[in-house]
Amino acid sequence: MNSSLYEAFRQERRVNGYEETIGKGLAGLRHFRGHPLLMEDDLAAGQDIAVYRTGQTAGLKAAIADAEKIVIGAGAGLSTSAGYVYSGERFQKYFADFEEAYGFHDMYSGGFYRYSTPEERWAFWSRNIYINRYMDPPGPVYQDLLSLVQDKDCFVITTNVDHCFQRAGFDKQRLFYTQGDYGLWQCSKPCHDKTYDNEETVRAMVLEQGFTIAADGTLQVPAADAAQAASAGLLKRSVPHDLVPRCPVCGEPLTMNLRADDTFVEDQGWYAASAAYAAYLRACEGKRVLYLELGVGGNTPMIIKYPFWAMTHENEQATYACLNYEEACCPERLKDRSILLGGDTGEVLKKLK
Repeated sequence: MNSSLYEAFRQERRVNGYEETIGKGLAGLRHFRGHPLLMEDDLAAGQDIAVYRTGQTAGLKAAIADAEKIVIGAGAGLSTSAGYVYSGERFQKYFADFEEAYGFHDMYSGGFYRYSTPEERWAFWSRNIYINRYMDPPGPVYQDLLSLVQDKDCFVITTNVDHCFQRAGFDKQRLFYTQGDYGLWQCSKPCHDKTYDNEETVRAMVLEQGFTIAADGTLQVPAADAAQAASAGLLKRSVPHDLVPRCPVCGEPLTMNLRADDTFVEDQGWYAASAAYAAYLRACEGKRVLYLELGVGGNTPMIIKYPFWAMTHENEQATYACLNYEEACCPERLKDRSILLGGDTGEVLKKLK
């Protein structure tokens, strides 16, 4: 793979592949519904949507081999399959002390909790960032996926913010993280459009709380779980004040570079990836393309699922493949060019090797 796609950023400074792909999704919905816009209530009622539970593993393997280009679209379900689970045993191990103190039962809820001090807030977030960004996921799902497509011409668009694709070895110039990155901070205001790597500070934060970091990068709790460690005085639920990050330009607090509202910073790297994705999609026109959707749910279908439907419809040589634990589906009109596989995505990828 060469870096020619990244020339798009220098030639078209503000080409926005994110907006372009959402536009494709809207167009696709209008077509498949037969009305101006397919509403969420219609989707829930199953209108124009066919859901399948059939095993088509052999067909997917053949589609990968035959494709001239592969566009991979990944959602949270792929990382869940890899072991990045935000509740249950994993949550208890690292956040049981927060659960006892504040009453929430998963990492997602903890991210929205209104802590009384920034020192407490960053104690939570530093743990969350570290185990979901700087620790490898428990399962080899991303490595298995790479082994299936490493000799193919492919590009990845993902709503995930855990950086698993790049850590698994995917070409970083062929990755578009649309919703941000756990490894980046931005001004909360924001006063400028730059982001900041947080690994060094996050490591310092978890160490200051009483955790240790093993040689393989695993965050180690000084007891069976965080609650026991905290009750024994081995773990703190706060970080030192001097580690609380502030904007080096205006002095306001730094915050996560995650798309939550209109303050999300799209920095130079984001625009470069966005332009590269737009250029890749144009290069796919008229080619044998596999749109490979992995673990995409109903939260942000306009970014991956609906555009994939639209682009498959526009190109008669394209194939759409959807791997989803419970919601492998496609429009009825695409069923002859779709491969739909339910169940655990990681297990399906394992069978394809």
